[in-house]
Amino acid sequence: MNLTNSTAHVLKPTPAAPASPGRPQTPPGALTPLGLVTILLGAALPMIDFFIVNVALPSIEHDLRASPATLEMVVAGYAVAYAVLLVLGGRLGDTYGRRRLFLWGVAAFGVTSLACGLAPGAWWLVGARVAQGAASALMLPQVLATIHATTRGEQRSKSVALYGSVGGISIILGQVLGGVLVSADLAGTGWRAVFLVNAPVAVGALLCAVRSVPDSRAERPARGDIAGTLLLAASLIALLLPLTERRAAGWPLWSLLSLIAAPFLAWAFARVELRAERTGGSPLLPPSLLREPGVRKGLAIGLPIFTGFAGWMFVSAVTLQQWLGFSPLKAGLTLIPMGVAQFAASMLAPRLVTRLGSRALTVCALVHGTGLAILALTVLWTPWASLTPLVLAPGLALCGVGQGVQLALYYRIVLAAVPAERAGAGSGLAATVQQSCLALGVATLGSLFLALIPALGMRHAFAIILGTQLAGLAGLALLSLRLPRRLG
Repeated sequence: MNLTNSTAHVLKPTPAAPASPGRPQTPPGALTPLGLVTILLGAALPMIDFFIVNVALPSIEHDLRASPATLEMVVAGYAVAYAVLLVLGGRLGDTYGRRRLFLWGVAAFGVTSLACGLAPGAWWLVGARVAQGAASALMLPQVLATIHATTRGEQRSKSVALYGSVGGISIILGQVLGGVLVSADLAGTGWRAVFLVNAPVAVGALLCAVRSVPDSRAERPARGDIAGTLLLAASLIALLLPLTERRAAGWPLWSLLSLIAAPFLAWAFARVELRAERTGGSPLLPPSLLREPGVRKGLAIGLPIFTGFAGWMFVSAVTLQQWLGFSPLKAGLTLIPMGVAQFAASMLAPRLVTRLGSRALTVCALVHGTGLAILALTVLWTPWASLTPLVLAPGLALCGVGQGVQLALYYRIVLAAVPAERAGAGSGLAATVQQSCLALGVATLGSLFLALIPALGMRHAFAIILGTQLAGLAGLALLSLRLPRRLG
C-alpha cells in the first residue's frame, strides 16, 4: 500500500456495517479533521500516562508507604500489560470494528484512571495500572489502523506524520503536566490528580469519537488464536518484567530464569504462528507480515530510535532533578525546546521525504547526533551553576528535530507495506515493537547510567550514555542507506 502515490479520491461516508464479525465490512467513510484530532488524542493519552506517573512516584511512595519494588510495579504493570496486549487489540479491531474497540478502549481508560486516582493502597494502584495498560492496548492500535483504512495519498502521509509526533510530544507533556499537577496539589489530591485528570479528557474524547470517527474492519474477519495470544503474552512478560523489576528486586532467581525462558517462548510462538498460517488458520501475528521487506526494515530502524529515546528520557529526568536540583516542573519545562522542535520537524517530514526520499532518515540521524554531541560537550565543560535550561536548549532542539523525522518515518515505512485488511495487526506490531523498545531502553541505558554514577559521577555517566545513544544513531544512519531511495 503506497502512502504517497495512492489514489487521492475521497470516499463518501456510508453507514457502518452491523457489528457481526461474520459479515463483510462496509467501506469506511473518510476521516474528517475532527476525527483525526480525536483518535490522535486517544494515541496521546496512553503515552502521557506512561511518563506522567514518573513525576508522582516520590509522592506515591510517601502517601501509600510503598516499597521501591512496589513502585517499580506501578510502572512495570502498566508497561507490560500495554505491550503484551497491543497485537491482540489490533486483531480485535480488525474483527469487531476499529471504531467500536476505540470507544471501548477510551471508556475503559477513563474508568481505570479513576480507579488509579482513588486507590486506597499501593497494591490496589498496581492492579488498577495493569487494567489501565490493558485499556490502552485496546485503544492505541485502532488509531493507526483507522488512519491506514480511511485516508489516502497526501492526507495519509500527513496523518501518519502527526501520529509520529504525538508520541514524543506526549512524553514531554507528561513530564511537564505531572510536575504542574503534583506541585499544584489541587484540592489536596496531590499525586492522585495525575490520574484523575484523565477522566474528563476521556469523556470528551468519547463524545467526539461517537460523532466523528468512521468505522472500518477487515473484510474477512479472522478467528481467534488462543495459543498464539498466550505464547506472545508469555514471551513479552518473560522479557520485560525482569528487565523492569530486577534493579529494585536485586536480580532474584526468578528474573534470571525468566530471561532464559524468553527466547524459547518466542521460538514456540513463531512455530505456532507459522503452522497456523501454513494450515489456513488465523495467526495472531501473520508471519507473512514479516516477509515484507518494508516491514522488516521499518522494525529494524525502530530499535535504535525507541531504545535511545526511552533511555534518554530516563537519564535526563534523573540528571536534571538529582544532579542539577531542578524541580519536577522545571525539569519538564527544560525539555520544551525539544518538544517544539520535534513537532515542527514531524510536520515537515512529508515534504522532506518528497525531496530526499529515504536519505531524510540519514540526515535526521546526523542532526540528532549533532544535538547529542553538543549536549555532551555542554555538560562536560559548563560549570554546574551555569547549566540552565537556556544553555541546554540548542542541543535539545537539534535532538527534537531528529526525533520528529525519525518517528514519522518509522510508521510510514512499516505501514506502507501492510495491506489494508491487516491494518490492525500491522499497527499492533509496530506499536508493540515501539513499546518493547521503550522498556528495553530504560532497562539497558538506565541501568548502565546508574551503574556508572558511583565510579564516574553523574556528569561523566550522563556523557557516556549520550555517546552510547550516538553510536545507535550511527547504526540508524547505516540502516537508512539500505532503504530504497524512494519511499512509499
